[in-house]
Amino acid sequence: MISAFTIAGWGAYRPRQVLLSSELDARHGNPAGWHQREFGIASRHLAAPDETSSMMAAEAARVALARAGWAEGDFDAIIGGCGVMEQPIPSTAVLVQDRLGLGKSGVVAFDVNQTCLSFMAALDVAGMGIATGRWRRVLVFAADIASCGLDPENAKIRAIFGDGAAALAIEACEGERGIAGMQSVTHGAHHGLAQLRAGGTRLRVEEGYAALVAGSHFEMDAFGIFKAAARVLPGVIDAALAQAGIGRDELACVVCHQASAPGVEHVKRLFAPGGQRVVDLFASHGNQIAASIPTCLAHALDQGLAKPDDHVLLLGTAAGISAGAMVIRL
Repeated sequence: MISAFTIAGWGAYRPRQVLLSSELDARHGNPAGWHQREFGIASRHLAAPDETSSMMAAEAARVALARAGWAEGDFDAIIGGCGVMEQPIPSTAVLVQDRLGLGKSGVVAFDVNQTCLSFMAALDVAGMGIATGRWRRVLVFAADIASCGLDPENAKIRAIFGDGAAALAIEACEGERGIAGMQSVTHGAHHGLAQLRAGGTRLRVEEGYAALVAGSHFEMDAFGIFKAAARVLPGVIDAALAQAGIGRDELACVVCHQASAPGVEHVKRLFAPGGQRVVDLFASHGNQIAASIPTCLAHALDQGLAKPDDHVLLLGTAAGISAGAMVIRL
């Protein structure tokens, strides 16, 4: 049985529109530089109406497939790992399959959701499918449009999020590459710290337009999330590294969810004195929900921060709350 995989290709997509923090200062009557000083973000990209989740994912996927040298449909599965789906039914992966011109191909397509950790969860499922011999090649993607669910009256939330997508093409191989260690935990007692109440069955049309609008705005207790996540991150990091049989100093880089500027700085402190190995794109990308981790991974691969045979740690937290760490040998 072949149980290892290699990253054959990767790609990322950033929407056309760039929103500067200075524009938010002017729009909301804040002093120049206020948003950047308060939230540590200079710019982020916002999706236009035609840049849907599936459109952005398909563009990122095309880059990944081209880099892998795979022909259209020359893979076994498409797994979506978006924090927020494009629509409740069908899955975003189905929409991406069709956008790739494979709508009649029969290639299996489905979504996996763990909010901000959705890409890691999807990659884990893909790895298990390869390990069991079910698939040899899998396309995994994440695409999120945070901007469509932000409350314009909540500065702490409206300021830090950005939109985007990224994708990986992974392929079975011989050897010891792929997922070397994985640990994930969920503490559902904290589910109210971050939520989006509309879009499913909790809020219904008969409750009225105002209720639907209110439920469509993302709600988050940023400090509560930070405290809860800080408690569990060290444990999942240690467990994943122990499974992989390596120490922190042996990691080429740490690819973490770009939750916030303080969140990324906290991860750097966890890896001190090697905090410079933590990929930090927050100032120019913001929090891209589930797309954060694969976007940062694509950046690390593009910039040579991670090379073949290196160990890379994927790390993040999510609404739930959940925390996860995954060691990948490239």
